[in-house]
Amino acid sequence: MRVFTVLGPSHSGKTTLVEALAGLDGGKPRKLDFFGGATATVFDFMDEPWAAFDIPGGMENIAEAGPVLAASDAAVLCVPPETDAAVLSAPYLRVLEEAGLPVLIFVNRIDTAADRISDIVSALQTYCAHGIVLRQVPMRQGDQIVGAVDLISERAWEYHEGTRSSLVELPEGMRDREQEARAELLEQLADFDDALLEQLIEDQRPMTGEVYDVATKVLQHHDLVPALLGAASHGNGILRLMKTLRHEVPGVDEVKARLPGGDAVLAVGCMADQVKHLGKTVLVRALDDGLAAGAPLCGTSVGNLTEIDARTQIQSLNPGEIGLTVKTDHLTLGSLYASDGAADMPGWAQPHVPVHRWMVSPVHEKDETRLSTALARLTEIDPGLGIDQDENSGHAILSTQGPLHLRRVIDKLADWVGIEVVTEEVPATLYETISKPVEKHHRHRKQSGGAGQFADVLIAVAPRERGAGFAFSEEVKGGAVPRNYIPAVEAGAQDALKEGPNGYPVVDVAVVLKDGKHHAVDSSDFAFRTAGKNAVREALAEARPLLLQPIMRVEIHVPSVFAGGLVPVISGLKGQVLGFETHPDHAGWDVFRTLLPKSAEPELFRTLGGATRGTAWFTAELDHYEELREAAPAH
Repeated sequence: MRVFTVLGPSHSGKTTLVEALAGLDGGKPRKLDFFGGATATVFDFMDEPWAAFDIPGGMENIAEAGPVLAASDAAVLCVPPETDAAVLSAPYLRVLEEAGLPVLIFVNRIDTAADRISDIVSALQTYCAHGIVLRQVPMRQGDQIVGAVDLISERAWEYHEGTRSSLVELPEGMRDREQEARAELLEQLADFDDALLEQLIEDQRPMTGEVYDVATKVLQHHDLVPALLGAASHGNGILRLMKTLRHEVPGVDEVKARLPGGDAVLAVGCMADQVKHLGKTVLVRALDDGLAAGAPLCGTSVGNLTEIDARTQIQSLNPGEIGLTVKTDHLTLGSLYASDGAADMPGWAQPHVPVHRWMVSPVHEKDETRLSTALARLTEIDPGLGIDQDENSGHAILSTQGPLHLRRVIDKLADWVGIEVVTEEVPATLYETISKPVEKHHRHRKQSGGAGQFADVLIAVAPRERGAGFAFSEEVKGGAVPRNYIPAVEAGAQDALKEGPNGYPVVDVAVVLKDGKHHAVDSSDFAFRTAGKNAVREALAEARPLLLQPIMRVEIHVPSVFAGGLVPVISGLKGQVLGFETHPDHAGWDVFRTLLPKSAEPELFRTLGGATRGTAWFTAELDHYEELREAAPAH
């Protein structure tokens, strides 16, 4: 079995393309949908088994592409027929370039194309370091595309609605255009084949079979990216695409050679789901012998193996075949599976760090524990999902790839385990510090029958440099505070710093225990901890507290055409532009750097989508804290 992935921008016709390819031989394809919207379709073409993976469009879904591409022999990038839409394909070209697997571009819906195909390819080339070569040129009648000419075989094919194209004579009026395009193709192929180059230099006409051989070699080595044409909804150009996949795409041995782990890797997890009454299902592709029901995988035996219908039991998978693991809960999506353990996917297959953060809590309090368990299980099937916890409320914080991703998670919780949740924005992350030194004396005395409590401390608090953190020291002389009680005073000081006068954690403060008194009977660790806590609290209130906001160092990965337009966006979010530069490894991309208040991250996420047509993403890490000079949000 050979496997390919179809991906590309939203509304480019990917699903229609997969359906058209799967229906070429008139059989009944088998299809399975997975959490996130990805699908696997198994079908036969010319008596050979095939599987096509379909990844939904949009940046929020690109996290699903990594595991699927890692298991694929090739990828088909389905693109719209407009030059202005080429930038929408930039994120997909970027991940495909990193993956290094054979890629074909399919310019879909060419019946609606208003731009020249060569201009569309040229626009795509902006975002691809490898050369993109046209393998076909369109035949036109007036403004309408009625067929295509294969530049290797030089055969002309006329399109027909819903049926296979017919072979026709090459129109005389386009012979010069065809010869020009073919010469350009041959020159690009000759850069990777000395024999072909020699023939061209000597003005010899290469044999068609030889050119196909060179085209196959450069595709398999990912030296060039061939572009083909068609209209999937009309069945045009589909057979040519499928034949190219059949003749030119390598088999599973190349997949294994491309991935880390070597001979130890038995399989790749491609897609996964949590299914009511069935449990976790993981679609795997076998890369070697040994994947069977009951056999060891990731250190524990495989439960059941089925076809993608989740019902038909199979005993084992041959190299290259795909199947569902059922009752094999130890498998998680996004890993390379060996018999005794799992390895991480290569870096290019890892999802973007999720930065769309919302706090979730169950509608019914009784579901709190169930929600925590369910979210943990969802992370096992969704590598793009992150979970942490709000320190103040204890509620879960979901980090997703975007609002649609968040909605999918919420819907899944309702459908799968029957948990309804509500969402709210994550509270602003603010801190406090102080702006002047203060000394404070505090005596803790309590007598309520029996042993009492007594501790007397004199402490000094002082501001430290930003980022210096908390420091504690003591200057007690003459044993006024026994040394065994000094750690309790420090612990009390740290207790006080958990919540300052404005209700936020206090940072960058030095606390010095200068003096104190104790009682031989009534003093204790607890008494000195309480005294230290109260003394520091009282001192903080008098030390002119300041609110601090975290400032993040943000890197935005953005197509170069949009980079300049981000300057007013960042200024509007009260950020500081540090500059932008060409990405060293990815054609057509810039890295835009800025300092931005953490509270502005949600708005950056929302604004970035509109400013870059949904193509950019960002990462953020703490840079420093600075004084907040405006009213703080309610705590």
